Amino acid sequence: MRDGAWTGWLVLAALLTGCQAAADDDPSPPPTATPTPRAPTVVSGFGRVFLDAGECSSFGTTSFTEVPCAGERAAARVTARHDGKAGTGPPCPPTTDFVLHIGEQPAEHGAIAQGYACMRNLQPPHPGDPGAGGGPRTIVGDCVHGTGNGQVRETACDGSGTHAPQYEVAKAVDTRANCPASTALYVQLGGSPAVGCARPV
Repeated sequence: MRDGAWTGWLVLAALLTGCQAAADDDPSPPPTATPTPRAPTVVSGFGRVFLDAGECSSFGTTSFTEVPCAGERAAARVTARHDGKAGTGPPCPPTTDFVLHIGEQPAEHGAIAQGYACMRNLQPPHPGDPGAGGGPRTIVGDCVHGTGNGQVRETACDGSGTHAPQYEVAKAVDTRANCPASTALYVQLGGSPAVGCARPV
């Protein structure tokens, strides 16, 4: 039971994989890929603890609302909930489909603290799965393609995306020195282990 309706503002910031790629004739070591954010979307909802771990949200074109997980409007579940900013807090679980950034609300609106919710769709598709071409984190099994100007972005490994895959993250290690000799691109994973060893596909 909820003992009050709270309204909060959230910002959806699913991260795409952005990478620095060296020119083909560059003799330097493989480059490192770094995630870049998508444009945010404002969302809102309610709850005693707004979108706590295990709770669910609805989907909408511009907003998300906390709803009962057994209800017909439930579309995604919170797999982890953290205070503060996502860039400075613990990373979301590897197969997170998207992240909701929750803006702080003053006491008169329920005193919702700034935080972020790691979301997993209740039904497929799951863009956060390895090789699926999306999600806020780059993980082992994900693929990327070049976008020009030394940049690469995540794409579906099965070729179903707009762009064909060019590299696949084959291994996660603590340091670059632990990557195999076949590594063509280092990918910053944003978790532990922190380095992804990507090979051409």
